[in-house]
Amino acid sequence: MPYTGFTVFKRKPAPAPTPLPALSAASAESEVSRVLGDLLAKSNQKNVLEGALSYAAVLLGGQVRGMGILRRGQDEVGAVLGYPRDLLGVLLSGPWATGRMRLLEGGARELYEANGPELVPVFDQAGMRSVGLSLVVPIMDRGRHLGALLLDRVAEGGIGPQQQEAVGRFAHAVGPLMSLIEGRDEWRQAARQITATVVEALESRDFDSLGHARAVAEVAVNLGRGIGLAGRELDELWYAATLHDLGKIQGESGHALIGANLIQGVPALGEAERGVRHHHERWDGQGEPDRLGGEDIPLYARLVAVANAYVRLGDVKRVQAQAGKALDPRLVGVLEKEVEGRKK
Repeated sequence: MPYTGFTVFKRKPAPAPTPLPALSAASAESEVSRVLGDLLAKSNQKNVLEGALSYAAVLLGGQVRGMGILRRGQDEVGAVLGYPRDLLGVLLSGPWATGRMRLLEGGARELYEANGPELVPVFDQAGMRSVGLSLVVPIMDRGRHLGALLLDRVAEGGIGPQQQEAVGRFAHAVGPLMSLIEGRDEWRQAARQITATVVEALESRDFDSLGHARAVAEVAVNLGRGIGLAGRELDELWYAATLHDLGKIQGESGHALIGANLIQGVPALGEAERGVRHHHERWDGQGEPDRLGGEDIPLYARLVAVANAYVRLGDVKRVQAQAGKALDPRLVGVLEKEVEGRKK
């Protein structure tokens, strides 16, 4: 049943909004261009929403909380500003569904009304019941409704027409970026699926190897996160781990070098290629193909080697026995912590 207890949303008449400091047209345009450039470098749409929320709050003069809504069939909270991160990923309905900018004098009332009673405690805990004024700003691109910014004023004061216009213009520029990154995400996912399919087809020739690359990639990426890798670094590590045995298409002997040669020349996989080439080097310098040792072995290769050993041996204690000999002892330590963390 819809939630209807809304007398708490009444608010005192707000004083006139404090005007923002005047900026020249050139400086304002330059600042927006800088922000949009930063957003373009984000790794996914949720990160774009987070950055867009922060800058929209600046355009409103601060004292704002908000949510970034991502529309993917069901509307999802993709970013928060000033609200608990527990809201991230929550599926909900709201006043952005109309696809037009709106100033809501009733604050969060429509948000409460549009969702079931199970979300009322979530909204209450976030402090939304006290919101008296909200600005809903759609994010569109060529007629497609990609998402919205929901900006809640948390102090006395209104949101003037100039502020609304500034945020609206900014959101209009964010829309094409969201579409671009959406396409980039789709291509990235397609490339991963194709890669995994090719590798599994290769592995299917030997039933015992089926799923090995997928398992090594999962462990390697977890190790990468454990040492602070992120974004594109994790992407390249995933490719290095998934493709580490690709060279076995021509047999076991020298497969690391063969696999590296097969992906040589792909600009986006330069570090992945080095990871494939050197994943059979040893920490003590007795490996192949180039007898590198210690930290002269590329980081991705060391990560893949530890992940590969763990998947093959199935026991972290047996991997520990190779620390400082075949494997990077620091990364083996990271593996131990990661495995222990999963047991808790």
